Amino acid sequence: MIGKIRDVDPRAVILVEGQSDRIAVETLAERRGRDLAAEGVSVIPIGGAQAIGRFLRRYGAEVRLAGLCDAGEELDFKRALEGAGLGVDLTRADMEALGFYVCEADLEDELIRALGPERVEEIVAEHGDLRPLRTLQKQIAWDGRPLEQQLRRFLGSGGRRKIRYARYLVEALEPAQVPRPLDLVLAHA
Repeated sequence: MIGKIRDVDPRAVILVEGQSDRIAVETLAERRGRDLAAEGVSVIPIGGAQAIGRFLRRYGAEVRLAGLCDAGEELDFKRALEGAGLGVDLTRADMEALGFYVCEADLEDELIRALGPERVEEIVAEHGDLRPLRTLQKQIAWDGRPLEQQLRRFLGSGGRRKIRYARYLVEALEPAQVPRPLDLVLAHA
């Protein structure tokens, strides 16, 4: 079930920065016929990358860990993994070997690239949000910018839009389009 953190101790934990990342991981699992709860896998939003150390201390020795972060938060994850005794001078490849994957620039950016901006714009229209997108595109700060940038800003604004669209965008992916970090973090659990 999407959105429910298991009440029992999991055998594996995927640590993600926020709710939209959790929804994306759980939606992909559903699409692949996986029942994470039955498998003992919990996807836990940590409330921002700076909290990663606390969650590594909480779960580190008890369960199989994996994680997903934005490129801008990679250093926080790297330092926390090193602080937890999981390596020294970790590279991105080292982090991946531990089950921690980095999205360029963030998961929304990965999804926009995977689907293509025109398809994302279609999805926005399908869900009744084309007018607010057009309003953003007319703003001086966003007028004339590439559609990819406009969409990323649009998804990141407007209350819970990022959370709503996490499911819509993952549901629209063809199997070969799944962004590498999202694919690998789920496979690691």
